[in-house]
Formats: sequence, structure tokens, C-alpha cells
Amino acid sequence: MAQEIVESPMPGIIKSVCVAVGDQVNENDTLCILEAMKMETPLVAPMTGKISEINVSEGQSVKGGEKLFVIES
Repeated sequence: MAQEIVESPMPGIIKSVCVAVGDQVNENDTLCILEAMKMETPLVAPMTGKISEINVSEGQSVKGGEKLFVIES
């Protein structure tokens, strides 16, 4: 079973989480919205699969490179 770790591309604040553990996602589905430098950036699924892990919540500050989601195919 392949697994993909989705990391934060930059420091910021999680404005919303759009998925839950167990959700099926398709490539390019929005996982969460990250606010960085006053801009909201959607973070999208890099592959089709099931969300197996969520390590963030709404309002949480994250660092660049921090593990946010795990997707398994």
C-alpha cells in the first residue's frame, strides 16, 4: 500500500480543514486552507486515496515542512 505524506510548504496558520480521517480523496482535492503572508492557499491531495492521518486542526500554526496529512492508496 502506497502512502503519501503531505507537508506544509511554508509557515502559516490552518484556516480550515476540509477532510476527515477515512475520507476518500481524489488527486487535487482540497485538504485544507493555509494562510501565509495574508494569503489563503489551498493545499491539495497529491494522489487519489484515503486520509489515514490528520495532524492539524483549524487555527493551528504550522512550520514549513511540518507533516499535515497522510494519504494511503
